[in-house]
Amino acid sequence: MNTCILVTYFDLDSLSEAKGLCDSAQYKIVHVINQKYLQHAKFGLSEGVISEIKEIIQKAKPSVVVFDEILKPSQNYNLASELKIEILDRESLILEIFESRARSTESQMQVKLAQLRYEMSRAKEKVRLTRMGEQPGFMGIGKFEVDVYYNDIKNRMSSVKSKLQKAGKQRELHRQSRKRIGFNTVSIAGYTSAGKTTLFNSLTGERKEKSAKLFTTLTTTTRKFKLEKEWVLVSDTVGFISKLPAYLIEAFRSTLEELTFTDVVLVIIDATDTSSKLKSKFSNCMKTLIELGVQRDKIIFVFNKTEKMNEGEIIHKMEELELDNNKKCVAISAVTKKNFDTLKEIIRENIGEHKRIINKNSGME
Repeated sequence: MNTCILVTYFDLDSLSEAKGLCDSAQYKIVHVINQKYLQHAKFGLSEGVISEIKEIIQKAKPSVVVFDEILKPSQNYNLASELKIEILDRESLILEIFESRARSTESQMQVKLAQLRYEMSRAKEKVRLTRMGEQPGFMGIGKFEVDVYYNDIKNRMSSVKSKLQKAGKQRELHRQSRKRIGFNTVSIAGYTSAGKTTLFNSLTGERKEKSAKLFTTLTTTTRKFKLEKEWVLVSDTVGFISKLPAYLIEAFRSTLEELTFTDVVLVIIDATDTSSKLKSKFSNCMKTLIELGVQRDKIIFVFNKTEKMNEGEIIHKMEELELDNNKKCVAISAVTKKNFDTLKEIIRENIGEHKRIINKNSGME
């Protein structure tokens, strides 16, 4: 396994998430450096900390240094040049995870598009350094001229976008087909590792891969499950995370847009999280859903992993998110199937409500 030095923030939530990302990317952490501030102009760090990292590199011999923040191209270059080692910022680390987890052709294309957008955002700095006679080393581009370099990235992006558009059209045909047959749809969304895939498997009887590692699911999978007398289609989607780059959401838009067309969205919340982590994750999740255009009246809030908690603790967590009096909120266990009947009843009511709204808008009532 590759090893890394992790540079992250002091707060426990940031540290926990950063460690989770390193684990998911298959990096063993040999040393952690905690800082209050990771946005100094030249290196992102003070020069005193840079000297400290040099000493640790000499002793630990890590494969890379992981920097838990989004670095400017110049900062990445400065760090790599000074430390003589590959630097992975938060974005490039997430892209590594996505690349290793992409299984379907569509998800592989989506990851490729995200990688090209990441590269494009850093193209100017790479070209500038090369023209100055610098040898960017870990971010070098050979002897590309600026127009050749830009056009190469644009052409590759155009090709990938074209293929994704075709996949999007195919997805639209599937949606229309499901509607003609009369299938109602439910999508499972939420923060990564909240238990979305475990719930999906419990509802459908599937054995889809599940893991505590971040971003186990990159490909939307749809299966049917029985809701009283009718079959309903349920989809598992890619998980959200804090500071998820906008271009990554854009690259996966053709997959995530299923959330805007579905009848019901189950937002899965890890009820075992600490108060600060609970609020932060919920805020990031809702922000992403709003950006995607998901209507709030479609959402059912599902507190998961409650087999590890008592009733008072569960109510307290709901109160912290101001969801304790929300009729579209339920506490379940995807492992033991606790309160699954209640969950299904709320889903059924919301599908019925969605149908009434559609019929009213189309003048059928």
